[in-house]
Formats: sequence, structure tokens, C-alpha cells
Amino acid sequence: MTETKSATQKGAWLLLATFLVAVASLIYELIAATLSSYLLGDSVRQFSFVIGVFLSAMGLGAYLSRFVGAALAGFVWAQITLGIVGGFLAPVIYFAYAFLGDITVPLYLLLALIGVLSGMEIPLIARVLEDIGVRQFRFENVLTVDYVGALIASIAFPLLIIPHLGLMSASLAFGCLNLGVAGLSLLIFRDSTTRTMKVSWGVAMAASIGALVMAERMVSVVDANLFEDDVILSETTPYQQITITRFRERTRLFLDHAIQFDTLDEHRYHEALVHPAMASAPRRAHVLILGGGDGMATREVLRYDDVQSVTLVDLDPRVTELFREHPDLAPLNGGSLSDPRVNIVAADAWRFLDETGKQFDVIILDLPDPKNIALSKLYSLEFYALLVERMTAQGVATTQAGSPLFAQDAFWSIARTLEETRNPVQPGEGLFVTPYHTYVPSFGDWGFVMASVAPLAARDLPLPDGLEYLTAAEWQAAQSFSRDIDRTDAEPNSIQDHVLSGYYQAGWDAWFQ
Repeated sequence: MTETKSATQKGAWLLLATFLVAVASLIYELIAATLSSYLLGDSVRQFSFVIGVFLSAMGLGAYLSRFVGAALAGFVWAQITLGIVGGFLAPVIYFAYAFLGDITVPLYLLLALIGVLSGMEIPLIARVLEDIGVRQFRFENVLTVDYVGALIASIAFPLLIIPHLGLMSASLAFGCLNLGVAGLSLLIFRDSTTRTMKVSWGVAMAASIGALVMAERMVSVVDANLFEDDVILSETTPYQQITITRFRERTRLFLDHAIQFDTLDEHRYHEALVHPAMASAPRRAHVLILGGGDGMATREVLRYDDVQSVTLVDLDPRVTELFREHPDLAPLNGGSLSDPRVNIVAADAWRFLDETGKQFDVIILDLPDPKNIALSKLYSLEFYALLVERMTAQGVATTQAGSPLFAQDAFWSIARTLEETRNPVQPGEGLFVTPYHTYVPSFGDWGFVMASVAPLAARDLPLPDGLEYLTAAEWQAAQSFSRDIDRTDAEPNSIQDHVLSGYYQAGWDAWFQ
């Protein structure tokens, strides 16, 4: 009877261990996918590759588990190894990116090893349960617990783990979880374990806890090597990595390590983005800005006294919070996000357009580059069809459209997509489109496309006072394209084919790979 009770207790622990290791394994997979998306770009491709490699490695691990002679020892060693390999996954990847400039080899090697070790867990646990004689053992119970653990991890990762731990600390913390499972297994099955196991576990746990304590310092070391200037803020949100650097009076914003603005030249970008549309619009009482959570575009919009309301829609509420409340950042946009005329909405741009019933005189799209399918949809025929339904009869819209030099086909694909978007005011016609470009030192030759539902009058722009860059002469020059960046036969972009993301990747790869 005593042995049966002991076996039942051990069986209960092993089912709990199954739940815990399932949580840790999926967290490692999500960390790898997120890191590859942040650092390599094209999130759809990276998530697909990570999932494929991880699942195939798990299958290999399940097969290899049959060659493990002692199931309990194999399980404990797998947890100790996972605690080190999985725990140090994010630190290794970050340091590889900072010091080597490439993460592909270490990422997929570590991911494959984690997958193999994770794939061995359930077969080994099932064998241990059989070995200790748990009468109620059923293999489907182990699988059920494993799947529940995966569900909990997938929910907790974006809602709790990333906002409160960040990727570096999360990786190390779940490494400690695997080591905790190994430690309790050593205690519960102490009669069947060896001194070597216990010593190895102790060293691994000490190293992991030490690294976890030093996680913030390691992040600082990585940031110091990734960025030229001093990092004054670095945060991981459920949506992206936010980094802000400063050197003397120069401030730069990076999202997922890609520069968004530099205070030395951001006026060139934002004046070119905002003022052609604002100055051309017959009416500009109500303005919508999609993206632009830093408030710079809002600052430019508020130069016009006849603006009655500005609706700013940005996916990540932390960006708008920082640029509204941070004492060093709010002055960069002139406190525009605190203006009573400005309404800030934390939402997906597509969903906002789909759900709002309002119409706007001017719509400004300050969205990320279409580097992947998730972003490409915001430059599609379907998205623009929704957009024009939110424009007034004389409405004007403008979008940043990438570089006509570095990604020529991508730029002209956006222009053609707007040209072929159904015009709700003039049935059978597309939108009236004006492509233009300017030089922004941080980005290079950068392009924009302005679109309207009615033809715009050919006249000099009535620009507001106080601009640093844009003039009537610059506006005329901006509409001229040299032969090597002029219009191509690029296809329009739709959510059915996403040709734009292909054009974008091909263009930038040709220049920088």
C-alpha cells in the first residue's frame, strides 16, 4: 500500500512536470520566433521557419528517446540541458547579433537542440510512469497535460511574459523553470539519481540564476554594441522592441532595431509626409493619422489653425504614452499628443477603419515599411478601398511609400495600387495620385504617394510658416523622378498575392545583401 501511494505521488508530480516543461518548451519556441522576426525581419517567414524546425526537431527527439536506457536519468539530464540551452537562447542570440551581425546559424542550431530535447520529454515521462507502476497511467493523460501547458504558454507570452520580463529575462527565467523541474525530480526520485546529476544541476542552476540577476546589465551591454549613441530607454512591448538613443541634443527612435527618426533630419520626413496633403486639401477640419505614435506628424498637422480634431491610431499604446508623457520625448513633438484636439486610439489600423463610422478630410498613413505580409496588407487594394470610404468627398490621403531608389518596384507598386483603388465619388475611376520623393539622410531617397478622390488644383502649396525644409520649389522638385528611379511596371498589391512584400525584400536585398 505504501509503495502504491508513493507511486501515485510520483505520478502526480510527473504529470505536473509535463505541464511545466510544455510551458517552457513553447515559450522557447515563441522567443526564437520573436527574436528572428525582430532581428531578421519578415515575421511570417521567420515564424514559419521556426515552427517547422522546432516541430521536426521534436519528432527527431521523440525517435531518439528510444535509445535512452534509463528513462528517469534521461528525463533529468534533458531538463538540465534544456535549462542551459533554452535559458541562454535569448542572451546568445542577442550577443551574436550585436557582435557578429548575424544570428541565423546560432538561432537554428539552438532551436533544433531545444526541439530535440523537448521531443524526448513526453516519451521519457511516459516510460517513467510505467516503470514506477502508476496504475491509472494513460498516455493520453500525458498528452492532454502537455497541450494544456502549451495553451497556457501561448496566452501568457504576449499578455504577461513579454510586458513584464522581456525576451532576455524570460528566456533565463524559463531556463530556471526547467532546472527547477530537474531539481524536484532529483529530490523526489533521490534513490534513483547520482551525485553527478546533482552537482551538474547545482552548477547549472547557479549559472542561470546569476545570469537572470544580471539580465538587465546584459541587455545594456548588447544595446551599447548595437547602437552608436547612449541608450536612454529600451523596452520590449507585446508588439515590438522600443529603443531610444541620445548623443548630446540628438535623439533617435528605433523600433525592432530599425530607425524611425533622427531629430537631426526628422523634419524633412514629416514635413514631406504631412504638408502636401494638408496644404492641398480643400478642407482639413478632421484629420486621421494611422501610425505615427511618436507625435511628429501630429505636430505638423497642428500647424493649421482650421484643424478641429486629429485622431491618431497607433497599434502600440506604449509608444504614444512615452511621447506624450516622457519629459525628454514629449518636447520633440511640441507636446502635440497632449493637445485637446488630439484623440489617441490604440488599435490596429485596418480594424479601426473597418469599425469607425467617421469620415476625415485628410488621412495620413505613417505606417511601417511593407517588409512582410502582415504589413503589406496595409498597402493593399483592399485596405485602400476601406480607406477611401472614410474620406470625405474632397478628401486627400498620403502614405509613406519607402524608397524609390532602394526598392523601386515596391514604391511604384504602392502608387499603382492607389491608382487602381475604386473611387467612390467617380464610379469607374481610380484615385488621383501624385507620387513624390525627397532626401532624408537617415533613410536615403524616400518616397511618398498622395491620393485624392477628386483632381487637385495645380497650384503652389499654401504652406504654413515655420517649416524648416519644405518650400514651393522643393515641392515641385519632389514630383520629378530621374530615370533610374522612375515608374516601373510593378503590379498593384492585394491581400491575395502580396506582391509588394516581394518587391520590397528583393529591392533591399539587392542593395544590402
